[in-house]
Amino acid sequence: LHLSLRRQRQMCIRDREIYMTAQATYYIIRALVALVAIPFHEAGHALAAWLLGDDTAKRQGRLSLNPFVHFDLLGTLCMVFAGVGWAKPVSTDPRNFKNPKQGMALTALAGPAANLILAYLAMVVWKLLYYWAPVNDATIFLALFLQYLVYLDVSLAVFNLIPVPPLDGSRVLLAVLPERIYFGMMKYERVILIVLLAAVWGGFLDGPLSVMNNVVWDLLDNGTQYIDTIAYSAYYASAGAVI
Repeated sequence: LHLSLRRQRQMCIRDREIYMTAQATYYIIRALVALVAIPFHEAGHALAAWLLGDDTAKRQGRLSLNPFVHFDLLGTLCMVFAGVGWAKPVSTDPRNFKNPKQGMALTALAGPAANLILAYLAMVVWKLLYYWAPVNDATIFLALFLQYLVYLDVSLAVFNLIPVPPLDGSRVLLAVLPERIYFGMMKYERVILIVLLAAVWGGFLDGPLSVMNNVVWDLLDNGTQYIDTIAYSAYYASAGAVI
């Protein structure tokens, strides 16, 4: 009986260690992914603004993939541990655009677009790794990193396209709404942000966001289907050669 109890205790300790290791790995991956996805999003805004004639963000050093240039400490911690957060906003001066409304809308859309491009590239590498890389601890970690990178990029793109302040989707409204209505809505930007974050943390937006995330994920999967086709063709060709 004494040996049995000691064995059970050892098994409980071992299971707890495995759980703690898995949890630590999970949060490490989330932090590393945030170090990539968030700067990509913010640099996308800065690049678009610069190409459209506004060098404000470039002069402030925001045309960079250096994460420390873009990160807000509290927003980053919320992103890693709560799943939703924010970075320092990219400054733009609409007066530098030839068409201010169009320039603001395109600059806003550039952030989500950058995330979708990164998500596509990450899915390509993920599938290449899945089909052709040797299985070991390093490739498993890298596969988990790429999988979560796709997930976070898709989530950032979808979430930021919600047309409410201060999200990127609200900047697109400037191009279609009368200025009086748009700037009247922007007066309540902070209040809307608090309500939005509460809705996300309370799970009220889980359903709609999940549906949209799945739609975008499926589009990316279909867009990289050629890798699956090549992998299956190579497998069946090798199997036929062996036979």
